[in-house]
Amino acid sequence: MVLMLAAGLAAFSLLSRGTSAAEPQASKGQAQSPLPPNAPAQKGTAAGQEGLAARGEYLVDNVAMCSECHTPRDVEGNLDKRHYLQGAPIWIMPVHNMPNWAMRAPAIAGLEGFTDVQAESVLERGIGPNGIEIHPPMHIYHMNHADAQAIIAYLRSLPSNYTNP
Repeated sequence: MVLMLAAGLAAFSLLSRGTSAAEPQASKGQAQSPLPPNAPAQKGTAAGQEGLAARGEYLVDNVAMCSECHTPRDVEGNLDKRHYLQGAPIWIMPVHNMPNWAMRAPAIAGLEGFTDVQAESVLERGIGPNGIEIHPPMHIYHMNHADAQAIIAYLRSLPSNYTNP
């Protein structure tokens, strides 16, 4: 649990700096990219869209760690990868009662039911599609626009099991 909290704080720290977590920091002697640091992939090309989605996959799986809450767990507590990002009951609880604590993480694979503008609002400002601040334990991210676009491209590339209740 402490490890997850540390990972969440590290992710928040990276994403709230105003820089892209997807861009590696240059070391002495390394070649610099000719592109600006947050240059978005060219959306009009298949290769550009693949590059954008690959960057989003990295952010989803290694920085924001979305599967920790948005993927259900099996009886042994392991992530059920057959239902990757298909929504799940929240398995962690606050130490003190929090009336706005979410009991379920929604399905985000495919981003069904979200417009790109709504998804950007969640990722860049922490405001849900209903105009209300998202509920804990979801982190309120302040991602830059390029990272939000990459995550949206990746999530849209995934199959969805969304059903309108």
